[in-house]
Amino acid sequence: MSDYRSRIVTQGVERALHRYQLRSTGLDDQAIEQPFVGVAHTLGEVSPCSMSLKPQVDSAKLGIEVGGGTAREFSTISVSDILTQNHEGMRYSLMSREAIADSVEIVMRAQQYDALVGVGACDKTIPGMLMAMVRLNVPSLFLHGGTMLLGFVDGEPTNPLAVLEGIGKVQAGLTSAAEVEHMARAVQSTVGSCPGQFSSGTGGAYAETLGLAPLGTTTIPAAYTERQAVARRAGEQLMENLRRGGPLPREVVTRRSLENAAAVVAATGGTTNAALHLPAIAHEAGIDFRMTDLAEVFRRTPHIAALTPGGPYVPHHLHQVGGVPVVLKALLDGGYLHGDALAFDGRTLATALADVAEPDGEVVRSTDDPIRASGGLVVLTGSLAPAGAVIKVSAAPELTFEGSARVFEREQDAYRAVRRREYSEGDVIVVRNEGPKGGPGMREMLSVTSAIVGQGMAGKTALVTDGRFSGGTRGLCVGHVCPEAADGGPIALVEDGDRIRIDAVAGTIDLLVDTDELERRRGDLTPRVRDTALAGASEKYARLVGSADRGAVTHSGNLHWAVEAPAHE
Repeated sequence: MSDYRSRIVTQGVERALHRYQLRSTGLDDQAIEQPFVGVAHTLGEVSPCSMSLKPQVDSAKLGIEVGGGTAREFSTISVSDILTQNHEGMRYSLMSREAIADSVEIVMRAQQYDALVGVGACDKTIPGMLMAMVRLNVPSLFLHGGTMLLGFVDGEPTNPLAVLEGIGKVQAGLTSAAEVEHMARAVQSTVGSCPGQFSSGTGGAYAETLGLAPLGTTTIPAAYTERQAVARRAGEQLMENLRRGGPLPREVVTRRSLENAAAVVAATGGTTNAALHLPAIAHEAGIDFRMTDLAEVFRRTPHIAALTPGGPYVPHHLHQVGGVPVVLKALLDGGYLHGDALAFDGRTLATALADVAEPDGEVVRSTDDPIRASGGLVVLTGSLAPAGAVIKVSAAPELTFEGSARVFEREQDAYRAVRRREYSEGDVIVVRNEGPKGGPGMREMLSVTSAIVGQGMAGKTALVTDGRFSGGTRGLCVGHVCPEAADGGPIALVEDGDRIRIDAVAGTIDLLVDTDELERRRGDLTPRVRDTALAGASEKYARLVGSADRGAVTHSGNLHWAVEAPAHE
């Protein structure tokens, strides 16, 4: 591939001023003649996830240079999903996914770079980078920043999720605030993303499975210098892909590879957020892949990896037994994976996984001996969610529940009631107006769900919302209810005392109210008045965002990069 996109910037007499600018950045003539590779990252101090990236960015750049390319580093935003919990800032977490994808697209299109490396680890940085890659459709590489190591509390390894659940124990009088603060201090360990199969770990797993990240790279802890060697080799491999013209992102992201990605989410008990991000990535390729498509894959895929919060192990343990490839090989051998999908280096998955180790039997089981026969996630449909909703059954104590609705119009009202224990056993806590459009921004509710768990009510109540949950959520929690309240979905019609039935075995969620009564309520429904007017990013997002079952995306999808012919004199 000799006619690189970047030639439009670097060659011809009309580009003399362009070359002056490039030389002013420290490039010589040889570097200007080489293909240009954008290296986008989310390095910053907003969270420990984003603080581990610099050595990996530098190593990837070295691999690009060794491979005959010219690396051009630039940065974009990230948002901490922990520091934004339980306040208005959480509205901006999902919005940041779009901002990341858009900002990377803007730089890549404006600068006419030939290939892309994306490095991130925070929850929304991963799908944001992957969406940009598929949108741009240039040779691309994603590198996960890695997870932190487990901290120790009184000599015992402890996940940070225990701190949030400890807050609920304080509210229930089961422990003291001093003990929770002691835990929060002691659990601190290293930089990196949260240690579990939460949104970040799940995102890395599906990035590998989609062929946008090298196999075996996600689960290496952020503190391990092994990551630098991996990043350098990956940079070299990207240059090999560029020279031979692929594989391109839209060659690896196909319906079959998306089904594979959904399978690895189910098999590892991954986050419900994947039900947003995989349809959004598919949307960038022009593939109609919705929550209902995920449902079929989740239903047929066994849950085989015992990862937190649905099991005792963390990604570091998975790395010790072979990483994500061990899960993929087990799925392939069991007939649950499309082996003809492509890996990052262009080989088929079947070929790339040929020499991968067998499951160890504890962290990862074989498909003949699964943790449960169907995946860790279930999509529900029914009269309360005609277009779907999602529940993480791998972290749910009960799979069926029927109770009385306790309705809240926003998350903070629900959290206040839970904190004060103003709810009862048998309640279905309904939190609405928190969808992509209604929020706007689709807040996740880890503080609410963790408080319920900490108070010992996880199996005695349920929570249903058109918002979303953290990858660390446990309990009988149903999110992404579609259509959302802001679109007039049935969740907008629920009243206190209504009976709601959830059946994750049958895959249903129903509002047990007579149809005529619901029609009467719909006639009386008035538009919700927001507490404050929208402006800036939130106003634009609310006007553009689509429904959660299609990924909560903000553009029409399937964009193509119009490339001018290089100008020469």
